[in-house]
Amino acid sequence: MDLQTLVDMGALYGPLTVLKSEWWRLFTAMFLHAGMTHFLMNMFSLYLIGRGAEMYFDTKSYLSIYLFSGLLGGLASLYIHPVSVGIGASGAIFGVFGALAGFFLAHREKIQEHTKAFMKDFSIIIAINIVLGLSIPSIDMSAHIAGLIVGFVGGFMLSKDPKWIWIYSAIMIVIMFAFYDYLPSHYVQTLL
Repeated sequence: MDLQTLVDMGALYGPLTVLKSEWWRLFTAMFLHAGMTHFLMNMFSLYLIGRGAEMYFDTKSYLSIYLFSGLLGGLASLYIHPVSVGIGASGAIFGVFGALAGFFLAHREKIQEHTKAFMKDFSIIIAINIVLGLSIPSIDMSAHIAGLIVGFVGGFMLSKDPKWIWIYSAIMIVIMFAFYDYLPSHYVQTLL
């Protein structure tokens, strides 16, 4: 699929998303993929990691972690790559990875044996993704890293108490609005 078609379908593209205020692209880009291989890789990753997350988080927590990770991953991508076209659910999926890491860190005393096994597997998966991300230019590591951090914070907070979802959501919304408000001035400096 060519880049113009993806942009027409709602991909992230800084000049439109930031400078033309087409903020909705932050959401739609999470559901677009560059082809069947990209789609299947993301769905396989989500299947592997998502099943575990469903055991530890209620539906509201899971969805908020997934969406905020994807949205803030998109904003990080717009900051780092102002004129690239961005698509995919990787930031959101990395958020689910981060959420599980946050959960295991929050409950490490109670589930020590499971924590060690998870952290070993988690480290291997992250290492593989870093190697792939650094060797394949079209992979957006900024979205992955931002999603991982947002998911980790959410996973840690919401595994302590799911009622903190409102605090987590409020913090993420404030960060999103502040980031989105800052981007136009960053673009003016970067693109001139």
